[in-house]
Amino acid sequence: MTTPTPIRENDDIRAAVRARYAQIAAAFTPGAASGCCGAPDEAPAIAALYEVPDVATLPAEVTGLALGCGDPVALARLEPGQTVLDLGSGGGIDCFLAAKRVGPKGHVIGVDMTPQMLDKARAAAARLGATNVEFRLGEIEHLPVPDASVDVILSNCVINLSPDKPAVFREAFRVLKPGGRLSVSDILADRPLPDALRAQADAWASCVSGAIPVADYVAALEAAGFVDVRVERKSFDETPLPDMTECCGGEGATLPVFSARITARKPAW
Repeated sequence: MTTPTPIRENDDIRAAVRARYAQIAAAFTPGAASGCCGAPDEAPAIAALYEVPDVATLPAEVTGLALGCGDPVALARLEPGQTVLDLGSGGGIDCFLAAKRVGPKGHVIGVDMTPQMLDKARAAAARLGATNVEFRLGEIEHLPVPDASVDVILSNCVINLSPDKPAVFREAFRVLKPGGRLSVSDILADRPLPDALRAQADAWASCVSGAIPVADYVAALEAAGFVDVRVERKSFDETPLPDMTECCGGEGATLPVFSARITARKPAW
């Protein structure tokens, strides 16, 4: 059994997450299965995750790196001409789907902290001729985006990976225009996870340890200034953790985590 890597600081979490996704990008071969947070054997097919039909028009270089847990693009109800920001854009699937909806007069920005993922996304943008999409290097707790410049924020199974979710929501609030909207697919929990599990960097990078209870997630959004916060449980999965049994209660231990659709709005002051 692999020994989990212990966490010492928040930077350890970011390093573990960055290393995991760099490895996924480096090892990626078009046509290989992928899924939520890089767990191809446990994730539903891309067609089952996405409601928007445009996903079928994207090349395998894009769909094969889709590591999300839902379809924030369909949730967002995007309109032509909008500026959209994707937090943790990875291989770019949600950016490219959003770009089709906002059209040539719109603009889509993907922010990711993993250079290898950005390389994949930029190469895909060039191949697709997606001139209304750009990808920027940065952390979602420190967005390289001006104040009040974005109409809609998307994110797909990424915010759970952050060790400082209040900072993520403060930054999201900052960059949204008054009246702007947040539309997110993410992993949440029904109750607090064991401290021993939250102390493992490997479990954070696997979209497990960073899942927080719904009430805490909503409270952090509201503390940042968001209103009309709504959480819809999309699916439930008592997720098995075969490599974490020492900290999770023994062989076959499970945790109450689930994917959810979250929406919120910045007041139109």
